[in-house]
Amino acid sequence: MSVSQALAHLSAALEMAVGDQKPPRMFAGRLIGGFVKGVVMRDDSPLKRNTPTAPTLLVKDDRDFERERQRLEALLQRFCEGGEAVCTTHPHTFFGPMTPREWAVLQYKHLDHHLRQFGA
Repeated sequence: MSVSQALAHLSAALEMAVGDQKPPRMFAGRLIGGFVKGVVMRDDSPLKRNTPTAPTLLVKDDRDFERERQRLEALLQRFCEGGEAVCTTHPHTFFGPMTPREWAVLQYKHLDHHLRQFGA
């Protein structure tokens, strides 16, 4: 994954958190998503390397760095300033129903995961 693809990937995840994207529940998520969500949310540990991602968040095409940087910045601002009211009530594609706090924790861990990946 290039830096530009990572920015697009992070934006897609934030779009899910604010309800701009509403992907259907994954079958595996229906089976074990609640359990895995509990493991991810239980402490401040970072996401593990090679953590699987939802197919809707995969970015395979080339992206323009500056455009994706601006897109991510705008989504982060919207997410942060909007508070609980901006979080979707649509279930996460894998984890299922999420509270605004869970959306916030997941977005922090996800951003941190990819920033570490690129040494930022």
